[in-house]
Amino acid sequence: MSRPADDPISELSAAGLGGFQITDTELADSVKQGMARVEQLLHDEVQSDLDFATRTSLHLVDAGGKRFRPLFVLLAAQFGDPTTDEVVKSGAVVEMIHLATLYHDDVMDEATMRRGATSANARWDNSVAILTGDFLFAKASQLIADLGAEAVRRMAATFEALVTGQMRETEGVGEGDDAIDFYLKVIYEKTGSLIATAGRFGAWFSGADAATIESLERIGKLIGTGFQISDDIIDIASPSKESGKTPGTDLREGVKTLPMLYALADENCPPRLRELLGRPLSSDAEVAEALELLRESRGLERTRGTLQEFADDARKELASLPDVPAREALSSLVDYVVARTW
Repeated sequence: MSRPADDPISELSAAGLGGFQITDTELADSVKQGMARVEQLLHDEVQSDLDFATRTSLHLVDAGGKRFRPLFVLLAAQFGDPTTDEVVKSGAVVEMIHLATLYHDDVMDEATMRRGATSANARWDNSVAILTGDFLFAKASQLIADLGAEAVRRMAATFEALVTGQMRETEGVGEGDDAIDFYLKVIYEKTGSLIATAGRFGAWFSGADAATIESLERIGKLIGTGFQISDDIIDIASPSKESGKTPGTDLREGVKTLPMLYALADENCPPRLRELLGRPLSSDAEVAEALELLRESRGLERTRGTLQEFADDARKELASLPDVPAREALSSLVDYVVARTW
């Protein structure tokens, strides 16, 4: 059986959270121990008497990733007792749900790579990828049943948001709807909702008070949505050698992200940029041209401003929390979400 990483905190740099640091030694040790327990539980829970199901599930579990959601659970749990079994279980649940959505997303996007490895749909086929995602949803459901009926209801509502966000994006913005408001709602549902639930679960199962639980859920919503906005910026503004990602991915897929929507909303948007943003781009030359025009547009500037607004709102929420080392760590996480775009 595959084993969890020896040092999940040191793995953050390789996973894409290298700019985020936990400076308090005791807090770092607590989160490190919690991440190790979550990692072990993930490996234990995806075991099946069907070896093929275990292998396909471990395909993404072992590929690594940011583990952003269980990390957020463990930081939120620092406002109570972070060592409870319920905290660890909830951390594993949110990561399983996230992994399950990735298997399904790769089928919908016809992706060939995921986390530096061949995607499950490319390695096997679409049916295997879909069934593996379903298998992980089932395993997460079994695990969350141990956390009580209210936790099941909360996760069901979160799952509804994840699915609704994907359906909303697939259907597209309706006539007369504001495209920017529509987009922000979609990325909250697709990304922010699960991170908001991670914050709620961490605080709740650590025994934090009601006000702290509600605040950490709101912080999760803000950070989760902000993280997607920062990804939108990176896809346009950052050279691949700095970001580790191929710029212009969204342009190639014909996805209109926030910088593009802001650029199109500008009455001074160059006609050539409007034309390029009106269709998926397959030519490297056209992608490069569109990126250059976007970098010069007001769209990127306005998106940075929106990201800053989300960060400022998150900091206001943080100010209401008890003054413990985790509050400073969460503040650093907010700073990181903004700083990674520069």
